[in-house]
Amino acid sequence: MVTVDEVRRLALSLPRTEEALVRERIKFRVGRIVYLAFSRDESALGFAFPKEERAALIASAPDTFLPPDPADERYNWVQVRTAAIDTDEMRELVLDAWRMVVPRSVAAAHLDGVPPTGRSGR
Repeated sequence: MVTVDEVRRLALSLPRTEEALVRERIKFRVGRIVYLAFSRDESALGFAFPKEERAALIASAPDTFLPPDPADERYNWVQVRTAAIDTDEMRELVLDAWRMVVPRSVAAAHLDGVPPTGRSGR
């Protein structure tokens, strides 16, 4: 099971990331763009993910991944059950989500040639 502290440690190590508490939910963002958000009970983590790939991801592991809340369906967003992933999977999801919201040059400079993890195709 992944904890808020594990996600926080990784997210805050990424350039331009800020933590915010919005309506009792922990969120991580770059500027005004949120790329990670915990549910109020911290049982699910929403993350930036391409809309066009969302259905395939959810279908590939329906016990792990969830569609976004109805209000978030228009965004590049999906959710994961925190109890269903380990630290390595969390790292992959967080890095891919962060890559979606920062300029490519920022991601490249920070990751220094580390190839994309493959989930988001970036």
